[in-house]
Amino acid sequence: MFRPASAMKMKMLLCRRDLARSTVLVCSLLLSIANGSLPAATDSRPAERKLLYVAEPGIRDYLEYGGHGVLVFDIDQGHRFVKRIPAAGLDEKGRPLNVKGICANAATKRLYVSTTKTVTCFDIATEKILWEKAYEGGCDRLAISPDGKVIYLPSLEKAHWHVLDALSGEVIRKIITNSGAHNTILGLDGRHAYLAGLASPLLRVSDTRTHQVVREVGPFGNFIRPFRHGCPSHGVGLTPDEKELWLTDAHNSRLHIFDVGLLNFGTNATATPPLQVASITLRDQPGWVTFSLDGRYGYPSTGDVIEVATRKIVAGLKDETGTDVQSEKMLEVDFAGDQPIRAGDQFGLGRVTRP
Repeated sequence: MFRPASAMKMKMLLCRRDLARSTVLVCSLLLSIANGSLPAATDSRPAERKLLYVAEPGIRDYLEYGGHGVLVFDIDQGHRFVKRIPAAGLDEKGRPLNVKGICANAATKRLYVSTTKTVTCFDIATEKILWEKAYEGGCDRLAISPDGKVIYLPSLEKAHWHVLDALSGEVIRKIITNSGAHNTILGLDGRHAYLAGLASPLLRVSDTRTHQVVREVGPFGNFIRPFRHGCPSHGVGLTPDEKELWLTDAHNSRLHIFDVGLLNFGTNATATPPLQVASITLRDQPGWVTFSLDGRYGYPSTGDVIEVATRKIVAGLKDETGTDVQSEKMLEVDFAGDQPIRAGDQFGLGRVTRP
């Protein structure tokens, strides 16, 4: 039996031993973290998913290139067909109308498809149709502001554009240019809308705060391309990094690629013309081209999927029946879980940020 002093001494030794073990464990833990030998903490954020939304019929009113509806493809899974979202946009006899444009905004969770007569608004998350409205003079290729609040909607080659409240579809203002309204682009900063018509060599620029034309660019030698069918180069786009320009050639079923890397903006800008660096044979005649948000893929309207870095065709869009899908109206929407977090554009827009 230990005397009280001996018992106290033993207790102190045990405490020191436990403290030493704890110190060793803590030091080992810190070293493991520093050396990266421990598994990373579990990220509770939902995984992102990149989807391509394709509106049909997107080549005039031809149903043989994917039928009717909004077709969804999984970009990261080889552009595999995921589903078909039922759409509106029917004429008085119940036949699908020619789709003229597509746009979306992740913040408002809205997707819009225009036909020759109407605009349909979808909830991206639920895929339900929120409203469909017809507009005076018909509709063409619409564009949405970066904040998702305003849509510029050209009439169908008539004298005017409608400016819409994007949430309700109500008309805010009517802009009359008498230029055969057709295609529309909103700048990525949301400050200006660019209005091109089929009956004028001038490009009108609207201030999106006042919705009034504040500038005219031109005159050009003819109607502004790629804003017109009936020519072999109806589609043109910049890669998101703005290093290449991709030009469609319907006559030869090709995409021609030009290096525009020397066309730097700012004080060191040069006048060097774009240099053609490649030509890609497609499965049909292209009339449009756009890109994935990260610039990894190019999407001509033929449904070919092109890897931008290698300029190789790596996939072809096909619907649930195996039919080749074609459309001039497609864009990317990215999701975190079941919620949209970013949306692309139907146009091939350069996305380099400048002061």
